Amino acid sequence: MSEKILEQAKMLKEYLNCSCQFFPPMQDDKLLLKAYQQAQEEGKKEGFIPVLVAVSECLLETLIMNVEDCDEGTQNKEEVTGYRQRMLTVSLKEGKEVLDARISDLKDEMGEYWEEVLGEIQEEAEDSSEQQAGFEGYWDYSIRQTHPVLLAQIPVQNPWEVFAYLPFGGWNECPDTEELMSVAKYWFNQYGAVPALLSSDVLEFTLPAPITKEQAKQVALEQYGFCADIVDQGTQTISKLENILCQSKIWFFWWD
Repeated sequence: MSEKILEQAKMLKEYLNCSCQFFPPMQDDKLLLKAYQQAQEEGKKEGFIPVLVAVSECLLETLIMNVEDCDEGTQNKEEVTGYRQRMLTVSLKEGKEVLDARISDLKDEMGEYWEEVLGEIQEEAEDSSEQQAGFEGYWDYSIRQTHPVLLAQIPVQNPWEVFAYLPFGGWNECPDTEELMSVAKYWFNQYGAVPALLSSDVLEFTLPAPITKEQAKQVALEQYGFCADIVDQGTQTISKLENILCQSKIWFFWWD
């Protein structure tokens, strides 16, 4: 493992300023999953939310740049702390309203093509056992091993508040920090979804159980508004996404 990766991990730890466990690249993620599950149980007792954070220079730069008044490529602990405090006390919009607005914008952007998207939503879900069985965001499939990962104990009470510590959005079509917090709060209250993994361009939630078929019809549309790339460059159809959601305890989002 290179000195550059170790330095990035060190800087990310300093930025997070919370308890973190470092995991080097590995070909099997069983150790990562076991550690995450243990941290979930500990977090309930000790008052933190565990998040798997894939170490990368790009992610670190985004986190720093999203903190107001921080210069690109620098870390100012006082400004980072102030940003977190502001985000933890901000009056959030209703998550459903945020998603509805994003869906409306997407509809306007697509024009006539939107009717085809609606048709896909109304189709009967494909008869398939496809599901997302594990986390995807920390894998480097080009070399068949995980990226280096920090298991961070984010010191917040509520799952949606982790984005005050990990403000990775606000670029391209990825929601900004307040939108991420609003939507995550809504999805937690509705379905028990908890942010679990973050990389420079991937966000994954974990759920206590898959949602129902009926719920999946609405959630698939919400997720399309939240992250169109998971359909446009992923499942290709929303009906296929519905089917995956009915069988998966992990929700995957990726922004190009």
